[in-house]
Amino acid sequence: MPAADSQFIVEAKYYEKQANRKIKCVLCPRECVIDDRERGYCGVRENRGGTYYSLVHSRVCAAHVDPVEKKPFFHFYPGTLAFSIATAGCNVNCKMCQNWEISQARPEQVESRYLPPRQVAALAKQNDCHSIAYTYSEPVVFFEYMLDTAAAGRAAGVKSAVVSGGYIHQDPLRELCRRVDAIKIDLKAFTQKFYTDIVNGELKPVLDTLTTIRKMGTWTEIVYLVVPGLNDSSQEFRGLAQWVKGNLGVDVPVHFSRFHPQYLLKNLPPTPLATLERAKAICDAEGLQFVYIGNVPGHPAEKTYCPKCRRVVVDRAGYLIRGLHIVKGRCRYCRQPVAGVWG
Repeated sequence: MPAADSQFIVEAKYYEKQANRKIKCVLCPRECVIDDRERGYCGVRENRGGTYYSLVHSRVCAAHVDPVEKKPFFHFYPGTLAFSIATAGCNVNCKMCQNWEISQARPEQVESRYLPPRQVAALAKQNDCHSIAYTYSEPVVFFEYMLDTAAAGRAAGVKSAVVSGGYIHQDPLRELCRRVDAIKIDLKAFTQKFYTDIVNGELKPVLDTLTTIRKMGTWTEIVYLVVPGLNDSSQEFRGLAQWVKGNLGVDVPVHFSRFHPQYLLKNLPPTPLATLERAKAICDAEGLQFVYIGNVPGHPAEKTYCPKCRRVVVDRAGYLIRGLHIVKGRCRYCRQPVAGVWG
């Protein structure tokens, strides 16, 4: 690798040295066993002489200022901006990925810039961003950079929010929960078949991730991209709702998002609105308090309603907040607590 790229290289966390200069990565459930001079599945971590290195520390290939609602976080400082960053790489390969050009690329294959943690925090403040969001690709694969940036952000008074598929082992996850303020999990489906056929991953570790985040007290929301014919059965929606209710609680927001054909699933149609409304109705009937419909701007189900008086407490139109009626974490009208991080 050229000397100029050495600024991006740091020793990785969460790996085990083995015989013959092999290493075993224990950051995520893949547990890649990697020979000298080879890389893990993610393509951004490399074994060099029996020491494992991240090749993407501060190696940012995407940086934008986004509304936090775009992540989407609906119960985490609504109406604020997030300085959003990503490096190349991912530890799964979702056939419906909207950012596959960077998530499925190696770092050498995409244009990047050097953006060290303190500079990210400074840019967040300069752009009036309340938080730094680790997003677009899979933040788990740039774990070391994310931790260092979250620490720099915290020192500067900037929050950190993670947008992840949740495919991560428990020890690094617990460390992450202690360092950041919110984690949104993309739950791809509620069947292992979908994870096998469409994601190239596993469902159970993601469910374990959600349970741990909740136990650690880190704010979390769930997004479920509804793909026609693949993860849109009523049985699956009901199973998801019952699992969330029993393992996380009824106040964890669940976003059902409309699929648009892209990457390797261009043969499928966009998600019918009726399917999204059916998913919401099933989850509402199971007692979940905050069930949203995403990628359908203007739909009533993008607003937040008080779970008691049912009045609108966060009035959204797309990413725009038109009214916020939560005072000290409670509904302005009936004083009912509304779960979230409201500031």
